[in-house]
Amino acid sequence: MVVFTVALCGNVLLILLIYIDPRLQTPMYFFLSQLSIMDLMLVCTNVPKIAVNFLSGRKSISFLDCGIKIGLFVSFVDSEGLLLGLMAYDLYVAISHPLHYPILMSQRVCLQIVGGSWAFGILDGMIQMVAAMTFPYCGSRNVDHFFCEVPALLKLPYADTSLFEKLLFACCVFMLLLPFAIIMASYAHFLAAVLCMPSGQAHEKSLATCCSHLTAVSLFYGAAMLIYLRPKHYRTSSHDKVVSVFYTILTLLLNPLIYSLRNQEVMGN
Repeated sequence: MVVFTVALCGNVLLILLIYIDPRLQTPMYFFLSQLSIMDLMLVCTNVPKIAVNFLSGRKSISFLDCGIKIGLFVSFVDSEGLLLGLMAYDLYVAISHPLHYPILMSQRVCLQIVGGSWAFGILDGMIQMVAAMTFPYCGSRNVDHFFCEVPALLKLPYADTSLFEKLLFACCVFMLLLPFAIIMASYAHFLAAVLCMPSGQAHEKSLATCCSHLTAVSLFYGAAMLIYLRPKHYRTSSHDKVVSVFYTILTLLLNPLIYSLRNQEVMGN
């Protein structure tokens, strides 16, 4: 509950600060506010239920509630992953094309980036929720996990799930590797532009901004890839539990700290 409270307060404070302070009314901080909203919704999807089960000693959840939590969880995780990827493009434009930045990152473009991230995430969440709930669960319904997650749930159906697992893997490749490719391409151009800067102070400021995003990306994508892109025969329930808790709880706790401590505008408040 302590981690949940800190993550909740950290993200709420960051959102309020971004919307109250006129100096933070920029595309980068608009994206950060949306990222914090996604973090809030993600941490509120599973952590309260985990805490209730732990404190009460009852480890149960209804089938409908489990399906809804799968849909919400996948929606928020996918939306956050896509937004993190597209934020790298924002950093690249800000450093490489500063004079064209107001045009390339206009309010319309920012809304399209955020709206697209939410739309793709929600669509994938709905598809996975419906697919997971249509399988017959005739035998054991003991989910060997802290919360309802598709890979853990697919061990229970009394049916062949190989086709769905292949489709799920293909979907995860698209939702994880596509944003990751955008990040790598953006950072390659970003670093090339930074190295061409004559001012050492400009180097330091640009790299500080870059480090905040890169830290968040490494935590989120590293853990997500370990869960969804690892071959099935290398998976163990205990390992999946640890990694899932890391990128669904601890990362959400660290994100506000990472972005606030590395930004002078935020620390100045």
